[in-house]
Amino acid sequence: MSNARPRPSLATPDRPGRDLSKPLPPALSWITLVVFAAAFAVTCFVFGLAWWVPALYGAASLVTFAAYGIDKSAARRGAGRIPEQTLLLLGLIGGWPGALVAQQLFRHKTCKRSFRRAFWGTVGVNVLVLAAGVYVVAGAPLF
Repeated sequence: MSNARPRPSLATPDRPGRDLSKPLPPALSWITLVVFAAAFAVTCFVFGLAWWVPALYGAASLVTFAAYGIDKSAARRGAGRIPEQTLLLLGLIGGWPGALVAQQLFRHKTCKRSFRRAFWGTVGVNVLVLAAGVYVVAGAPLF
């Protein structure tokens, strides 16, 4: 006889508060990532962004990717989890490209509707802040 308690399924009738839905198509994440990377590269080249801007996105993406991996592993083991607010904050400060990759590779945080909404909101805020920063520093519109 095993001492391990069976964990309830995420989507069961006895857990009506679960905010689960069908994941968005993976292509949406990959297309968003490719479009952002291309636009970011062009912006860096045309407006000569400081070296630390792409470095920030790269470092934040690596940390965020690792955080999603750690959280997914903890979820499988039933161990302590990384709070969703932490994952969202990491994405907000520039780690959302790494979060998108991690979400698709680990199949993590793709079904919870409220998290997805908050995540895409942080992506929008991050991109708007980046665009505003480029506009202010370069003195030229991005569009």
